[in-house]
Amino acid sequence: MTRFWCESAWVDGAVATGVLLTADETGTLTAVDTGIAEAPADAEVIRGLTLPGGVNAHSHAFHRILRGRTHGDGGTFWTWREVMYSVAGRLSPESYETVARAVFAEMLAGGYTSVGEFHYVHHAPGGTPYPEAHAMERALARAAASAGIRIRLLDTCYLTGGIGTELSDEQARFGDGTIEGYLDRHTRLEADFATEFPVDTAGNSFVTVGAAIHSVRAVPAADLPRFAEITGPLHVHLSEQPAENEASIAAYGTTPTLVLARAGVVTERLSPVHATHLSDADIATLGEGATTIVMCPCTEADLADGIGPARELAEAGATIALGSDQHVVLDALRETQGLEAGERLRSGERGRFSPAELIDALTRGGARSLDLPVGELAVGKACDFIAVRTDSMRTVGSLDEQAVLSATAADIHSTVSGGVVRVRDGVHTALGSIAELYAEAFAALDMDPGRPASSLSAPDASAAS
Repeated sequence: MTRFWCESAWVDGAVATGVLLTADETGTLTAVDTGIAEAPADAEVIRGLTLPGGVNAHSHAFHRILRGRTHGDGGTFWTWREVMYSVAGRLSPESYETVARAVFAEMLAGGYTSVGEFHYVHHAPGGTPYPEAHAMERALARAAASAGIRIRLLDTCYLTGGIGTELSDEQARFGDGTIEGYLDRHTRLEADFATEFPVDTAGNSFVTVGAAIHSVRAVPAADLPRFAEITGPLHVHLSEQPAENEASIAAYGTTPTLVLARAGVVTERLSPVHATHLSDADIATLGEGATTIVMCPCTEADLADGIGPARELAEAGATIALGSDQHVVLDALRETQGLEAGERLRSGERGRFSPAELIDALTRGGARSLDLPVGELAVGKACDFIAVRTDSMRTVGSLDEQAVLSATAADIHSTVSGGVVRVRDGVHTALGSIAELYAEAFAALDMDPGRPASSLSAPDASAAS
């Protein structure tokens, strides 16, 4: 049994004081008691405001390598994508594990205790499968396990380079050839991971598998109904750029949202990511389907994607969740603030999402998206939380209920997952300095951190075998 006494904590949608959290040996909460004036002798004292651990519902771990390296030449989402492909081409199972370990450690320091990893780098350069089955997927799972973050590995189907076009050379390692090839590999991945990462007595596992459709650009419309054969969470990039909508209308006569709806996949298990450029009919369809929309405000700003209609989607019946996507920052609180900031900019109104709604987006929304037992400080949920200083130069004077709008990751002094303190004062308790982990990651990719990303080229395929 592990116990934490929290000075104040977010419980049942409000701030409570003197909160005693009790977790069993599986890291599951067995008691949440409020109004406890003094910490019991056997409880670790957690100062400041304790929030449920953030749920990062959309991540591409290797994109973090591009942070602060793609701004010199301007450009667009599409030119950024070419640079991203150059980094993808350098990944091997060994280097990807090193990169992801650093990213997941920083993710914990930034306030996330769970992640949905939207993973499509399945094979060796050129598309040849690795000798070890699921080598890249296992690399991510090992990295998450070593960092102590809960991962839903969203195994992504990526079959075409665009609607009606073949995969490019850079994209070849993402593909499985056909929908049957993807479904076969996905089924084997689920079975193998269920054995390698079994659930505990409380029904929890730190590593679970989900599915993803990369986009309507990358999976033919005729193949989309096959995703009904897969159970569990299903994610998809949706209408991030106007060009995707234009291509869909040209090929299918309708928007990506309605292509998905015709295929029967717009249901409560679907999490559309971005959902930036939507028609009124799209919004209504996603709301009626009770989908979970994953907004990634910092990435959407960085890539000049635009600002999606989050308030309208919520009012239509969709749930809002948050993701860090390309990790332009790994700061759960800044991402949360970005949701409200975008709404204020596009509407000219303040308070489009209340502080309580913002916390829900960061926690419960992501838990729904990934179907994980997290997102609340409640009995039966995982003992996952972050502790925020309320006396820093950023937060002093803030009401606890509104600290989510003033604090940043710099104010997070402790991150706990599964009842274990993973990060304390910015240092990972098992892995040490996160900056040093990144130094190892750049070295593993044979990259000079000071070299412009636009000058990168992929190494020989043999370097990634």
